Formats: sequence, C-alpha cells, structure tokens
Amino acid sequence: MSSLLRRKSLDSVTVHEAGRSLLRTLSWPHLIAMGIGAIVGTGIYTLIGVGANLAGPAVLISFAIAGAVCACAALSYAELSTMMPAAGSAYTYSYTALGEIFAWVVGWSLILEYSLVVSTVAVGWSGYFVGFLEWIHGNTGIDMRLPLALS
Repeated sequence: MSSLLRRKSLDSVTVHEAGRSLLRTLSWPHLIAMGIGAIVGTGIYTLIGVGANLAGPAVLISFAIAGAVCACAALSYAELSTMMPAAGSAYTYSYTALGEIFAWVVGWSLILEYSLVVSTVAVGWSGYFVGFLEWIHGNTGIDMRLPLALS
C-alpha cells in the first residue's frame, strides 16, 4: 500500500538522467493558440446552442462564471508550473503532492476528458457539415446519398 502512495520530492521532479527528459517544444503562443482553439471549438460553436436552449439569455452569465472558474484553474496551473518546472502537467503535480495512485487516476481522467472533448467537437462540427451538405444539395442538385455499399 505504501508503494501506491509514494511521492516524488520537488527536487527530483526537475532532475532527469542524461538524454531521458522530454523536450519543451511548445512556447506560450502555442499554448494560447491551443486554449483558444479549445474554447472556440467546444464553447462557441457547439455548446452555445445547448446553453441558450437551457438557460435562455442567462447563458451569458453562465459563460462568465465558467470563464472565472477557468481563470482560477489557469492561475493554479501557472503557480504549479513555476514551482515544478517539469513536463507532465497535472500528472506530475499530483504525483508530487498526493502520490502515485492519485497521479495515475488524474492521468487517466485527463485522457478520458480529452477524448470526450474531441467527441463533442466532432459532433458539433458534423452538425454544421450536414447543414453545409444540405445547402450544397439544394443549390446544385448534387445527389448526396451514401453509396449502397456504405449504407
């Protein structure tokens, strides 16, 4: 049981064997672009209709609250990344603070979260793409039915 709760010290997080460290290839403009892409992909284009349907005009307030919560999460990530400047994100932070089993759960939770976000974006964009195909069909008369082998 003690092996599941073992923790790394703050000093050992940043020290790596020669040739065994991850390279830092993303700079702050890359990270900002990734964040904006995630916000635009999931928030504006896919969830605004669902939120407006459920909350009505108060959807603006719900987005403001979500933005404030995201700002708090960003500030905590900034604090942790300055305290532990190592690759690994939340896995490394939780390994250092809570232990190996909690870090394992956090790591797999992040993988599940990212796969669900990608699925949400794919569903949202497919709705827009279907509308685009219907518009093409209506304006050009091109037959948009699937071949019999695919249906």
